[in-house]
Amino acid sequence: MTEATLISRFDALLADLDGVVYAGAHAIPHAVDALQQLAGLGIGLGYVTNNASRSPADVAAHLRELGAPADDNQVVSSSQAAAELLASELPPGSKVLITGSPALAREIELVGLVPVYGQDEDPVAVVQGFNPAIGWKELAEAAYVVSAGARWVATNTDMSIPQARGIAPGNGTLVAAVTAATGQTPRVAGKPEAPLFHPAAKRLAAERPLVVGDRLDTDILGGNNAGFATVAVLTGVDTRETILAARAAERPDYIIGSLADLHRPYPAVTQDDDGTYTCGKATARVANGAVGIIGSPDNLDSWRAACAAWWAATPDASSPQAPRLVWMDH
Repeated sequence: MTEATLISRFDALLADLDGVVYAGAHAIPHAVDALQQLAGLGIGLGYVTNNASRSPADVAAHLRELGAPADDNQVVSSSQAAAELLASELPPGSKVLITGSPALAREIELVGLVPVYGQDEDPVAVVQGFNPAIGWKELAEAAYVVSAGARWVATNTDMSIPQARGIAPGNGTLVAAVTAATGQTPRVAGKPEAPLFHPAAKRLAAERPLVVGDRLDTDILGGNNAGFATVAVLTGVDTRETILAARAAERPDYIIGSLADLHRPYPAVTQDDDGTYTCGKATARVANGAVGIIGSPDNLDSWRAACAAWWAATPDASSPQAPRLVWMDH
């Protein structure tokens, strides 16, 4: 009998984009093929992105250009979540200072609010989202309005964003600039807050969605907050080492090398009476604050076993804790 694949355990995939499907303008290897296979398996697909610089329609168009399946309504963005949050609290027609992209302004318009761009237009709120064109003047305007007591909502606070040439500053760095100037912190509408995931699952009528992402602090924490299963993929920001060291709230249920691994069997991790954890041919055990691993550092099963052992030993970690690793593969 053929062993079941990882994705066959679920009825939908909720995928992050930057660092998972693409980096900059280019698709990540194996990602498009893996996504194309889902339809034939009867598994729903939604995209959940913190990047508020483009509209969901533009994001879907980019995905289609790369060959990935994407209708406009399959994309749920943090800009939509931010607009809905403000619309739930402000009277229709309220003025909102846009510190972000035209796509963010459009989402504000769609919920009946009025985008403005200066303190002199008397905004009652500020919404801040990623826009690579933002400069000092826009950040200063946001600081003036926030300091005057306006509501402040950020689409997300990702400190970095994967690009084709490497890791670049994300919206969180721009939010941090306004925080430094005002002493205030915004409410966050996107990941890791749970509400961004629930509409995505609802659109797909999914009861058992799997959230896949490359970032522990947004994708995995957000999926965990939503009560969904989570899988970390090693094509973006976080690494084997940072996943092993993850605080309890940011630990994924699964770890894969690329989206292609969704269509492969996922090896079970078992525990022996002596506290040894086994995954495939690799084993790991915690002793004296270190993790001893029998296996190769190049084999993901070694890290899966190490994570199981270390996380069992530190079940309530409130901050990242990196153990000393002892490799015993010789």
